[in-house]
Amino acid sequence: MKRFWKDVAVVPEGAGFGVTLDQRPLRTPARQPLVVPTEALAAAIAAEWLDSPEEVDPRSMPLTGLANAALDRVAPDPETFATNLARYGESDLLAYRAEGPLALAERQADAWDPLLQWARRRFDVDFATTAGVSFVAQPADTVRRLAHAVASHSPFQLAALSPLVTISGSLVIALAVIEGEVTAEQAWAAAAVDDAWQLEKWGEDAEAMIALGNRRRDFLSAARFLSLLD
Repeated sequence: MKRFWKDVAVVPEGAGFGVTLDQRPLRTPARQPLVVPTEALAAAIAAEWLDSPEEVDPRSMPLTGLANAALDRVAPDPETFATNLARYGESDLLAYRAEGPLALAERQADAWDPLLQWARRRFDVDFATTAGVSFVAQPADTVRRLAHAVASHSPFQLAALSPLVTISGSLVIALAVIEGEVTAEQAWAAAAVDDAWQLEKWGEDAEAMIALGNRRRDFLSAARFLSLLD
């Protein structure tokens, strides 16, 4: 898409804030007005459009994309969306530890055990962990309470939680971000323990580094989106 606008502005819209391009309201792919809950988020979305080059790349507008998802995909049925997202808790990354080498298992424990301990206290749950990749079932109460925690969030929060969960493979990491237990960078470091180990062991591969960089960008963008909702 070619850039067709010159002026970008944030405007009050009901209980939220919209963005206009040359005084025309920005709309989602489903043609809804793009109205977000906070002025800070609207300003950040407006900045993405203001800074856009002549050839528009949607990947350079992650906040816009997440707002679109909140309005078009999540808001029509947030309960179902939350239910599907919560299922990641049944096979959370943090429950699966390396059988070896010992140094990797220790690194995982250092990064992941504090997060599991926090989740145990915060949600009054327990976790089953295992060495290897064979499935380990989580206690039914754990699955239920984590699902309740996910369902308590708004469509905009759920839209941002989704990439945090799917990129990291961990519902616990995503909940720790939204609860403010860890910073976005700390959460990413925990999510990327295995990737960092592989790069150290085998050396940097150009394609792997690009893929990892893209995942990190999308993860941190989702965390930023959450922070702009406060």
